[in-house]
Amino acid sequence: MKVLMVLTSHSELGNTGKKTGFWLEEFAAPYYLFKDAGAEVVLASPAGGQPPLDPKSDSADFQTELTQRFKADPAAQRELANTLKLDSVRQDDFDTVFYPGGHGPLWDLAESQTSIALIEAFTRAGKPTGFVCHAPGVLRHVKAASGEPLVKGRQVTGFTNGEEADVELTDIVPFLVEDELIALGANYQKGPNWGSYIVEDGQLITGQNPASSEEVAKALVAALR
Repeated sequence: MKVLMVLTSHSELGNTGKKTGFWLEEFAAPYYLFKDAGAEVVLASPAGGQPPLDPKSDSADFQTELTQRFKADPAAQRELANTLKLDSVRQDDFDTVFYPGGHGPLWDLAESQTSIALIEAFTRAGKPTGFVCHAPGVLRHVKAASGEPLVKGRQVTGFTNGEEADVELTDIVPFLVEDELIALGANYQKGPNWGSYIVEDGQLITGQNPASSEEVAKALVAALR
């Protein structure tokens, strides 16, 4: 079992002067779930090298057992510091792909032709794909083989408008994940704000928020087995 994890390279939170990036728990929880299931995990990002960590996700309020495990794991930290460039990886070499969230992907991965083509290759090969929190937003330009949006008519979830309002970034992000998925014709579903909630539609697996990251990873592993 070989898993590709794709992280953002975008670090600027709009024009606020603040930093963003990937969300630590959404990386750490799936990373260890995949590793503990015996998978080989490969990390990639558009720019390669060290992806930017959303500093808020590293604060005491958002630490979990698995984020602490990462902080005590020099090998995992080295892997993260040396992600492959996204344009150097091929769908053929992996069984599945997982995209952690954080706000960063809304700026770079959502608009990356490399990322779009990669997701389309995974889906057309019939391989399971997983996206959590803001990462379902990277599907906005991804097409099904028919040329229609991949999410059109599909059951999906992702970061809710209410959750975005809670973090006071509604007017900062380039688009709202919930609104975008609905506009694309998705059958968007959601649970209570900040609770774990995932949706599986065939090989497309999406999670609503950071609390959902481990469950999306579990669903990907189950799909592969």
